[in-house]
Amino acid sequence: MKISFLLHNAYGIGGTITTTFNLAQALAERHSVEIVSVFRHRERPNFALDPRVRLRPLVDLREEKEHPLHGRPARVFPTAEYRHQQYSELTDQRIGECLDALDADVAIGTRPGLNVHLALQAPPHVARVGQEHLTLDNHPPRLRTALRRAYRRLDALTTVTEADADAYRRKMSLPGVRVEALPNSVPDPVLPVSDGTAKIVVAAGRLVPVKRFDLLIEAFALVAAERPDWRLRIYGKGEERDRLRALIDDLGLWDNVLLMGAAAPMEAEWVKGSIGAAASNFEPFGMTLVEAMRCGLPVVSTDCPYGPGEIIRDGADGRLVPVGDRDALAAALLDLVRDDERRRRMGRTAVENARRFAPGPVVAQAERLLGDAVDARRSGRPLDPERARVGRALVGQGFAARDAVYATGSRALRTIRKGRS
Repeated sequence: MKISFLLHNAYGIGGTITTTFNLAQALAERHSVEIVSVFRHRERPNFALDPRVRLRPLVDLREEKEHPLHGRPARVFPTAEYRHQQYSELTDQRIGECLDALDADVAIGTRPGLNVHLALQAPPHVARVGQEHLTLDNHPPRLRTALRRAYRRLDALTTVTEADADAYRRKMSLPGVRVEALPNSVPDPVLPVSDGTAKIVVAAGRLVPVKRFDLLIEAFALVAAERPDWRLRIYGKGEERDRLRALIDDLGLWDNVLLMGAAAPMEAEWVKGSIGAAASNFEPFGMTLVEAMRCGLPVVSTDCPYGPGEIIRDGADGRLVPVGDRDALAAALLDLVRDDERRRRMGRTAVENARRFAPGPVVAQAERLLGDAVDARRSGRPLDPERARVGRALVGQGFAARDAVYATGSRALRTIRKGRS
């Protein structure tokens, strides 16, 4: 198959970029794969990319930030999408031109706004697969409405958890669209996994409020009070760095909690630790949890929606604690700090249990789904005939709303194309 991914910015840092690179590189073993990056702001990506995967940007912000069309708001990219302000008539034009000329069997969108572009603009011969890397319930109502209308033109939609797939099936009317949970994959470790002897807890992620690194630091203060020889290393960058630095100073944890900055890849840092930790209020998946487990670390995490509960088996390969509960988080960490044998046993179990997120099983599932989507597109039959049958009985009135949205999108596209000539 010829497979094209449509990505916001392949030159940045983030979970969606990581998992897209992972999946694209694994698929490139047997398929022709490219990543189309809407934006580019630097010479090379932060993450290494297999040379078999072609990478091409559409808008180079180093040269085109002041382009006249980039100062005008986007009309195809949904206004309720989180990154709408970064998109413009220029991105509408470039994405439209890219999709018009797309030489692929299947195209994969990687965020809601790009899924809408794909649904409205992909050529008829290209199978259209949207990916949800956040969650349906996390989207504002206006965005959910826009997605409900546009997504009916997709062949398939993937989520990263079963919980979110179930939400889409229950709350969205998508006749003929196959909705399937496809977890993120993490490459097989290159380095020997942790032996669980280092007195180090490792955490990683963007330093933003939802990740609750402040709560983790406060919990670790209780750990350090009992076991001052243990350290917490936090990897990442973001807006919370200065506030976290001040909290560390206020708690007198200069020698125990270290803000390490960003590291890519993280594998060499995970294997230096013995316990992984996460304190998020919300995790659509939890890529860092899987990375830590694949490196032999049991993970202590808040049991937040949606990912941790589907990744960690509480008491077997890690611990799940209530969201926002500092004392429970500290107690779970101390349980593993105090018990060397339990910590190492759970680390070994984590390696085994996390194999389901290895490229092999995830890519096999992705290949089946993409192959089915291509076959369905070529045959003209819906990928999910049962949902199509039920949907036709339920969405009579919805078709009028859908057609109005398509007409609006078509008018915007005609205006854009007219402006090109």
